[in-house]
Amino acid sequence: MALFLIAIAEILTLSVWFSASVVSTPLQHLWHLNSLEVALLTASVQLGFVLGALISSITGTADRFNARWIFFLSAVGGALVNALFIFSNSWEMGVILRMLTGIAMVGVYPVAVKLVTEWSPARRGTAVGILVGALTLGSALPHLILFVGVSAPWQVILLASSGLALLGAGIIAFLLPNPPRETHSIPPKMSLVSLHAVFANKAAMLADYGYFGHMWELYAMWTWFPAFVYASFVASGDRSGVVASATMIGFLVIGIAGAIGSVAGGLLADRVGRTMVTSVAMAMSGLCALIIGLAYGGPPWVVIGIGMLWGITVVADSAQFSAAVTELTTPQYIGTALTLQTAIGFFITIISINLIAVAKNAIGWQWAFALLSVGPFLGVYAMLRLRARASSLMMANGRR
Repeated sequence: MALFLIAIAEILTLSVWFSASVVSTPLQHLWHLNSLEVALLTASVQLGFVLGALISSITGTADRFNARWIFFLSAVGGALVNALFIFSNSWEMGVILRMLTGIAMVGVYPVAVKLVTEWSPARRGTAVGILVGALTLGSALPHLILFVGVSAPWQVILLASSGLALLGAGIIAFLLPNPPRETHSIPPKMSLVSLHAVFANKAAMLADYGYFGHMWELYAMWTWFPAFVYASFVASGDRSGVVASATMIGFLVIGIAGAIGSVAGGLLADRVGRTMVTSVAMAMSGLCALIIGLAYGGPPWVVIGIGMLWGITVVADSAQFSAAVTELTTPQYIGTALTLQTAIGFFITIISINLIAVAKNAIGWQWAFALLSVGPFLGVYAMLRLRARASSLMMANGRR
């Protein structure tokens, strides 16, 4: 029941992440934005998340305070800042508000992972897989909101996502009890000691390196795939309901396929091992990134088919990097280790999101996504190195 409540709260709260991105078309016309400025609206959320995560890592916030209340306050803050976006009258103000939204989300996803590991210590891969499935659905939720209210003003889309985030905050505050085994012990007062302990853990850092390769691909794919679908359908000559079609396909590929991949990856990893599942998933997603551009302008069913496979595999491994870190890290440093992992990972996404914005204009959609394949292929190398270490037996009850 606790896992269900945490997952539902995260789905609702993370709807604010891409809320401005899905209404980028009216914003582009309103503020006369170029494609790079549109990309920076999404990347500014990532940047805010990175800044907030670094502050949290240095201060050890996630390990010092009650995780439920961190989640609650962060969700409320994110909802309010997201709602304020409708009053912004310039791109610059919009970027600042999106950065603040990203800062608020630091208290949601990494903290939710910590909550889940406290409630479900035995089957972490499955539990965190379900949680990442919730993250995936939450990130894709604005596409569904837009599809339902396709003719609604863009302000309504943002207000709807803020309302959902407040509902998620209420679930955590009023329905979820404190976990039976809390780990918010006070870490060493000198924050550099905490950071040194995290960086000195070579096995956990290899899991981080795998995560960094995965993140190079993930958010750039989530950000740009709906735009790729739209452009591909137009190039194929199919202009009937193209906006609604691209929006719904974006929700199916990012949200539904991603949720299936996250849960399936978690179930498999607890049975066959984390390094095995992450390596196979990254190899397959990297291959999808290489070939999907070849389907550009072709039959829609080919684009959708490759997209669904990519949507499943691009996130099937995500939970396992977090689960691995919780298993390879001393309990009193878990919150700091998770927050640091996500801080660096999301910083990487800023680069890849903006790279695709430039690449699609420079080399075309046929080749732009191929640049993302570098990350997962390097991630496979890191996870195979982790698999060769004796300490990898600490994961998934001895399953590497």
